Amino acid sequence: MVRDGIFYALGFCIAAALLWLITQSVWLTAIPIPLALFFLWFFRDPKRNVPSGPGEIVSPADGVVTEADWIETPEGSRYRISIFLNVFDVHVNRSPVAGTVRSVDYREGAFMNAMKPECGLLNEQTLVVIDAGEYDVSFKQIAGLLARRIVCKVKPGDRLERGQRVGMIKFGSRTDVLMPADVAPRVKTGMRVKGGSTVLAVLAVASREDHSHVASVVS
Repeated sequence: MVRDGIFYALGFCIAAALLWLITQSVWLTAIPIPLALFFLWFFRDPKRNVPSGPGEIVSPADGVVTEADWIETPEGSRYRISIFLNVFDVHVNRSPVAGTVRSVDYREGAFMNAMKPECGLLNEQTLVVIDAGEYDVSFKQIAGLLARRIVCKVKPGDRLERGQRVGMIKFGSRTDVLMPADVAPRVKTGMRVKGGSTVLAVLAVASREDHSHVASVVS
């Protein structure tokens, strides 16, 4: 569990105790208890089995894939996957690849509905670029209509492992992943993914190497 959940739950438990001291009402005292339980559940942080295959890029978040397509950026063509997190999803974010953090760029912005395409440009967000050796992968934490705080615990120069916890976005939000254009996608729009365990795509070179290895073994 994320530590914040304990703090929120403790606050509501204190509120319940104060209500009891002031009112002696069981009904009023009971009101904060479900909220305390909700925050303990919301800030859950389940263990995940992180894939270890070569060239695999895993999801940085739980949620539903709302976009999966090639786009043009100032750095060239990229494959982008957008993941929408509703209030019931696990909101802990994980690193999609192993590598060194090249940059962390926080930008203030609006709090539009995370389902809107333009929120990726206009909403409050943090962009993390990871140098994975021969290629870069970046992921963007984007605030949503309810999300009012982005937590990013990494800084430039940090070494990350694939699936490592890197932060969270509180309440509904969106996470984008930008990867090399020549990847082989493993998910499509509408699919549910889990942070740290669902493979979003595999580098084309690694995918071809796996296939050639299988072919050599069969022959």
